[in-house]
Amino acid sequence: MDSDIDILARREKRTAALSSVIAAVGLTAFKIIVGVSTGSLGILAEAAHSALDLIAAIITFFAIRISVIPADSSHLYGHGKVENISALFETLLLLVTCVWIIYEAIQRLFFKTVAVEATAWSFIVMAVSIAVDYSRSRVLYRAARKHRSQALEADALHFSTDIWSSGVVIFGLICVKIAELNPGLFALEKADALAALIVAVIVIYVSIRLGARTVQALVDAAPRGLYRKIKKIVEAQPGVINCHNIRVRYSGPQIFIDVHILTDGGQTLKRAHELTMKIEKAVQEMIPNADIMVHPEPVNEE
Repeated sequence: MDSDIDILARREKRTAALSSVIAAVGLTAFKIIVGVSTGSLGILAEAAHSALDLIAAIITFFAIRISVIPADSSHLYGHGKVENISALFETLLLLVTCVWIIYEAIQRLFFKTVAVEATAWSFIVMAVSIAVDYSRSRVLYRAARKHRSQALEADALHFSTDIWSSGVVIFGLICVKIAELNPGLFALEKADALAALIVAVIVIYVSIRLGARTVQALVDAAPRGLYRKIKKIVEAQPGVINCHNIRVRYSGPQIFIDVHILTDGGQTLKRAHELTMKIEKAVQEMIPNADIMVHPEPVNEE
């Protein structure tokens, strides 16, 4: 039966994910309305980015609901990998959007002219976006660190990236406004499309980072240096002669560790069990909440 702490953790994760969905809905609608009315590609690019954030937030919400389901006879390591799969899907969505943004920006830079109106609403929507994104990213990062949730961390990364891309769009709109007031600086009218290109580059960078981490989790790649750290901690325990066959895999926020040790084969079963408990405690001091399996093997002292 789940403890009160587990129930509270699940509730906090679901609440954080749901609040992201609500925030993404509001930002996406606001940006689409202002972007269409002003003709700003930078704002429309941000609207597309926010729309993907909305899809990602919805996927994260359902992924978290599924990932907390306890292990069963069909999923012996639990359902945590659902978080990693959702992150991979989010990455693909981001890359598809970047293709459209880059294509449209190049068209506006070199092949066609689209009038962009830098109104007060253009700046208001981006300022609101930055404020909301900053608030949501802080809440999500806090929940991700507390509950070791890769899905929430990916969602937080989306919102924090929006802060920088929104700043770029504001810069582009300022350039357009300057061009309106000073006809001699007409070249600045292209700044909006250039800002959209910069947004696309930012999104691609984030997508590559997120995709690389997701693939590593799905192929059970252990964090760099963790193997040596575990081996050092285990072999430092009195009674352990050697530590080998170390296996590490993540399932969502949960990490599973298997180790084999060589120890005195003449000791009692009780002492061998006490030794494995000490090893588990030592490893968990370095990696809290780790699920550890220690397999003792007898060794001939001679």
